[in-house]
Amino acid sequence: MQSGEASWYSATFQGHLTANGERYDSGALTAAHRTLPLGSYVRVRSLATGKTVVVRINDRGPYVNGRIIDLSYAAAQALGLPDARSMRVQIERVDKAQAGSDEDGTLTTER
Repeated sequence: MQSGEASWYSATFQGHLTANGERYDSGALTAAHRTLPLGSYVRVRSLATGKTVVVRINDRGPYVNGRIIDLSYAAAQALGLPDARSMRVQIERVDKAQAGSDEDGTLTTER
């Protein structure tokens, strides 16, 4: 488990290539992490709101001191997107079975 600051991608990144070759989609539940394997899943919990979301790691970053994860806009919204550019979170790697998904394979948000 890791705690620290999370930030999220700005709208200007829409469609840019991520580290695993996918195009960034602001509506997908994805994130960037410096060291976790691409394709792994992480449960992210906002320490302010208590809300959680599971994201798939598809990019590298963040490259700002003190930040531990960069979230897609959809993931940040699921956590209760604050007005500030970052929020305190706790992250924990989970396996695919714990991630939960719809029939089409897209991740679902938790409460």
